[in-house]
Amino acid sequence: MSKNDIEEALLATLPLSQRLALAYAPSAARLPTLAVFALDTRLAGLLRHSKEPMLAQLRLAWWRESLERDASEWPAGEPLLAALRSWNGQHKALSALVDGWEALTGAAPLPPEALAQMVEGRGAAFGALASALGRPEEAQAAATIGRKWAMTDLATRLRDKNESEAVRVMIAADDRRRPRVSRSLRPLLVLHGLAQTRLARGAEKGAQSPAALLKAMRLGILGF
Repeated sequence: MSKNDIEEALLATLPLSQRLALAYAPSAARLPTLAVFALDTRLAGLLRHSKEPMLAQLRLAWWRESLERDASEWPAGEPLLAALRSWNGQHKALSALVDGWEALTGAAPLPPEALAQMVEGRGAAFGALASALGRPEEAQAAATIGRKWAMTDLATRLRDKNESEAVRVMIAADDRRRPRVSRSLRPLLVLHGLAQTRLARGAEKGAQSPAALLKAMRLGILGF
């Protein structure tokens, strides 16, 4: 499977906000960034399409076990695993993302601890991406952006009123400023910026407005 085939297959699975964010990735960072975006989207789909929590947990366990193995042990033909080879062996840190999604398989309303684990899992994934891109000194900044994005994104997508309110409380209590990062990590800034616009406007289409697209351009090009 060629790199172009892998990218084409995975891009088709991403929501619009992630495709827009990915547009600002330099060529060297594009495939590793696409891989973590696609993994997050795949795990979300496992929960969405599993009728029973146990079934979702079994499917998540397969991904956890795969991420804990060396890439040489992975089966061929899976575009997402092929893309994760671009992480050069640093993919094992992404098991925290699987743990985060598994925390959401409990009965509603989810406790704040489960929501916090999801936030931390996405933060860990973005921190790991920084290291995979050769920017370990930016891992903490990337993780901070990941946590901020996770809270903002969850606040717009959780259907249970109590859960959504719990995440909004987390957002209000978060006093960390969004850090600036190098160009290779700016897709993360764009992703968070689009989620902020969606939360402020209370609708998915808010992230597709001219103002949102201009904000994405500013974050992707200038980094602030």
